[in-house]
Amino acid sequence: MASSDITKWDVEDAQFWNSTGKRIANRNLWISIPSLLVGFAVWLMWGIITVQMKNLGFPFEQSELFTLTAIAGLTGATLRIPSSFFIRLAGGRNTIFFTTALLMIPSIGAAIALQNRGTPLWVFQVLALLSGFGGGNFASSMSNISFFYPKRMQGYALGMNAGLGNFGVTTMQILIPLVMTIPMLGALSGQPMTLTSNSGTIFKMIPAGSQTYLSNAGWVWMIWLIPLAFLGWFLMNNIKSGNVSPDIKGPITSFARITWLLAIAFLAAAAGLYVILSFSEQTWVKWIALPAVIAATVYALRALSPAPIKDNLKRQYKIFGDKHTWIMTVIYTMTFGSFIGFAAAVGLSIKFIFGVQHLMVDGVMTHSTANPNGPATFMYVWVGAFIGALIRPVGGWISDKTGGAIVTQVVSIVMLVCSIGVGYFAKLAYQSSTPEEYFIPFFVLLVILFTATGIGNGSTFRTIGVIFDEERRGPVLGWTSAVAAYGAFIIPQVIGEQMSATTPEYAMYGFAVFYAVCAVLNWWYYLGPRAEYKNP
Repeated sequence: MASSDITKWDVEDAQFWNSTGKRIANRNLWISIPSLLVGFAVWLMWGIITVQMKNLGFPFEQSELFTLTAIAGLTGATLRIPSSFFIRLAGGRNTIFFTTALLMIPSIGAAIALQNRGTPLWVFQVLALLSGFGGGNFASSMSNISFFYPKRMQGYALGMNAGLGNFGVTTMQILIPLVMTIPMLGALSGQPMTLTSNSGTIFKMIPAGSQTYLSNAGWVWMIWLIPLAFLGWFLMNNIKSGNVSPDIKGPITSFARITWLLAIAFLAAAAGLYVILSFSEQTWVKWIALPAVIAATVYALRALSPAPIKDNLKRQYKIFGDKHTWIMTVIYTMTFGSFIGFAAAVGLSIKFIFGVQHLMVDGVMTHSTANPNGPATFMYVWVGAFIGALIRPVGGWISDKTGGAIVTQVVSIVMLVCSIGVGYFAKLAYQSSTPEEYFIPFFVLLVILFTATGIGNGSTFRTIGVIFDEERRGPVLGWTSAVAAYGAFIIPQVIGEQMSATTPEYAMYGFAVFYAVCAVLNWWYYLGPRAEYKNP
């Protein structure tokens, strides 16, 4: 569709921006935001689904349920690596339409598989793997939007797209428990299942013995995805000018390029997961497997691609020769990696730390007795991610006014302190027969931690938008978001491992050390006397 391709685009020209660019940019932004929102929801939905699977008596262990959220996290992060380069290869409109449509596969699959408690674990693992489509979408979406806005508005544009897109986490955490209370699609919702332990929504506790429709956790996203795919196809644009996407071909060729690169990343992620899960008792294996997955994906994308894709990637891979790409990757992992990781892990963490009585039986601490006074997980699980997503655009706006690095510095210190506090109260709760006594301070500190991540997400992306020029900005945004997204794997996995070892506080203390390292890096390179870019 010729009208979807823009051949003249210069948003740094004030006259062009006011007469033409602003209208087109805003239209693309406001279709991109809900598409990204649903992508986040489908990617992170296993964090809520697994809690309800536990409440419904699905025959899986605590570690297996944490693994489902981790699988989706690792795959989504790995798919962000090729997604970082989709816009230059396939164009924004082609990319957003196709990747949004792909989300229908895990949504329909989950809706069918969740109708039967006897569905084997491997089916859910495959579906969690496919949910990674939603995680990958962030890199291409952010890269795309960065090309539509002038430098002076990068904080606003990226903050709106990412911040409101991040609301997919909160939307999912609120919406899934609600739609499970009714047969939303009649016969398609399947037969109701009986809760074996207390559940709830944000409004009320739902006692054991009540009926629920778990398959709606998948069906609900189809109601969004069909119209969003339609809007993306007919109302979004490919920018075919300058350094954006001058060499893109027709839609079919563009879809083929995306599919090829996604397939390479899927294979790398699946291989890494196979190694990690095969050696699950050796927790150190993941720290070797993850860098190997990243390196293998980056290498294979270029080595196994046809010449036109290979030449394009070669040009974009120049970002890896800039040290600031790597510095900002580490710092953004602190902010977004923490946001998405805690969002994936918070539901099961509340369930297993505060929803269980930790009792000493014959000299052995046990963690299997339900706590009748425990908090209703679904009433609290959404709050942190909601505030973190809500405040992200504010972080971008403040950074446009004050500079991004100084905001990031404050954020890193707040995160360090809160992480230690959350770990401390998690420790007290995990050793108590009345863990609910420690829930309020745990929860308040966790919400402050989420708030800091949201502000930091906005400030770090503003910094990237200032440091890098137009040609490198999009790929760097995509790459940093790809690596940071591994937080959705690392945080649930580490917390799950430490809970199995009865030391959940060690996970939080370890994250605090990482935040301290990030604070030093940010000060040294962007605030200190030797800063190459002063408070970008």
